[in-house]
Amino acid sequence: MPESPPNILFLFSDQQRHDTLGCYNPDIGFTPRLDQLAGEGLRFENAFTCQPVCGPARACLQTGLYATQTGVYRNGITLPPELPTVAGRLRENGYETAYIGKWHLADTGTAPVPPELRGGFRDHWLAACALEHTSTGLEGGYMYDRENRRVDFPGYRADSQTDFVIDYLKKRSNQKPFFLFVSYLEPHHQNGADHYQGPPGSKERFRDIPIPEDLRRFPGGDWAEEYPDYLGCCASLDENTGRIIDTLRELGIYEDTLIVYTSDHGSHFRTRNREYKRSCHEGSIRVPLILRGPGFRGGQAPGALASLIDLPATLLRAAGIEQPPGLQGKPLQRPAAGDLENWPEEVFVQISESQVGRAIRTKRWKYAVRAPFRQGWIHANARLYREDCLYDLENDPYELHNLVRDRAYAEVRAELRQRLLARMAAAEEKKPKIIGR
Repeated sequence: MPESPPNILFLFSDQQRHDTLGCYNPDIGFTPRLDQLAGEGLRFENAFTCQPVCGPARACLQTGLYATQTGVYRNGITLPPELPTVAGRLRENGYETAYIGKWHLADTGTAPVPPELRGGFRDHWLAACALEHTSTGLEGGYMYDRENRRVDFPGYRADSQTDFVIDYLKKRSNQKPFFLFVSYLEPHHQNGADHYQGPPGSKERFRDIPIPEDLRRFPGGDWAEEYPDYLGCCASLDENTGRIIDTLRELGIYEDTLIVYTSDHGSHFRTRNREYKRSCHEGSIRVPLILRGPGFRGGQAPGALASLIDLPATLLRAAGIEQPPGLQGKPLQRPAAGDLENWPEEVFVQISESQVGRAIRTKRWKYAVRAPFRQGWIHANARLYREDCLYDLENDPYELHNLVRDRAYAEVRAELRQRLLARMAAAEEKKPKIIGR
């Protein structure tokens, strides 16, 4: 471990598209604090989830393993307590571990999460397993503290959650470096209301923001009604990130803290299936990823493909901890320093609940398969997949033309099929058969 390992602050949104930040999208002019963070640190241009469903993506982040390796391949499955986690490894190496927000990795519903199911976060805990069921975006709700006492909070949820974050930062002892994981529910839709809940006035404030082309081309989605409030949630996250950064500066620890900002998946606003995610499309899988702090400075935008599965290795390297055998992903310090030797030329995505699906995304191509005889809520994998999607992102960035049946791309599909099979094998999946359409 370095003589002075950095604090690690992980800011995690839920269901946030990458193009909701100005540093990714020039049409967005309301995220000054995150844009500034990207300008000081590094913004990964091509960042993706490894599983576009809440619980599985979180299990991947906590363990550095793919969803089928953890067993958490869909929502409603508890993360096995015997699995080593990033928080556990950091705590063993002198870190104080703290968690505030949505957990979603214990099958406890609205009940408290017992200590043994908290993934190694032992020093500070203020969370709800299903925060969407213990609160609303506009009217507050409750979480549970380290002793499983109910803690109520008022008002706009992201604001109150940030109040708790600031309170923790100001009251901690400073005797150890901290690993603080802040898991917001915004901009995820509020399940009970089935709407996105931006702060009051969001519909008026954001009604004239241009609609992304991948949404606008699909009038059957619900973006016309929901997008302004969705952007209101994202603006709130920017403001609250600024409040946290101001607190770090006030405490004199901003320069000693590695800040990570990302999301578990995106939202396609019911344009690709009947809900918001669980598909291979960019709206589902492409996420913002900003890192700022030791090892990540300079305001650059590396073009290397990055995945959420890379973040556990990244955090361990930042703390000076050797990457354990079997951990998936590679530390992002490498492309940050310009080291692209043997860097993956595709990201691998497992898809569940809506389907049993697999996909790879290269800089140019999107190739996806799904199992024709398996159910995504019941089965984690399959022995037979059928080709489902092929998109040429260089010429069709909004994924409007599925080339999976086009004979002119047979060789492309054959190459991508082999690359997908190799990634499935690396994730310890049994080799399946993939057939064409």
